[in-house]
Amino acid sequence: MDDPVPFGSRIYCLTLALLVLARGLDFLSTWIATPNLVLEGNPVAKKLGWKWGIPVNLVVSVLLARWPVPAIVLITTSLLVAARNFQSAWLMRSMGEEAYREWHVARIQETPIALFLLCLAGNTVLTACVGGVLILFSQMLVVPFGIGAGIVAYGGAVAFYTLLALWRLRRAALRQERRAKELAAKEEALALESDNLAGVCAGEDGAGK
Repeated sequence: MDDPVPFGSRIYCLTLALLVLARGLDFLSTWIATPNLVLEGNPVAKKLGWKWGIPVNLVVSVLLARWPVPAIVLITTSLLVAARNFQSAWLMRSMGEEAYREWHVARIQETPIALFLLCLAGNTVLTACVGGVLILFSQMLVVPFGIGAGIVAYGGAVAFYTLLALWRLRRAALRQERRAKELAAKEEALALESDNLAGVCAGEDGAGK
């Protein structure tokens, strides 16, 4: 179903053009939302940055365009990610990256974890179900199968990176709480030591009298 196509062929050029368009829209939506990549949820993309992210994606597109199914999966996923970014990009840009992150973190911290996970599952699982149905009725045709797999991949990516961000957030909160407890314990120890020292000094003054 997914035999490689020759470099420079009509299908290759069309697939490459769609890959470049989809990846370009993903990059554009990300740049509008978070130009400094403060809000980028993909740690690999954040590590690469704009300097390396664009050429790496161009190389991937040139190579992947030979295999239609993986290419269509990436095209579909990239377009859905771009659409998701554009949905909130105006708010992220208007609030500022740091302010939006603080606001978003505060909303998550105020939400019961069970409710958050339920809504995340409703978002990602239902999205993946649409892709699964498309795969089921694709009759193994390249385009509908690839689009269905791309929708499933998108749902999985949203779930994975959201859970990764949630895990990092909770780990940071626990680390901050632990530091606060350690600081409180040190302050308590210093206060106790100060009280003991004051008691000793008072005893020496009384003995001197």
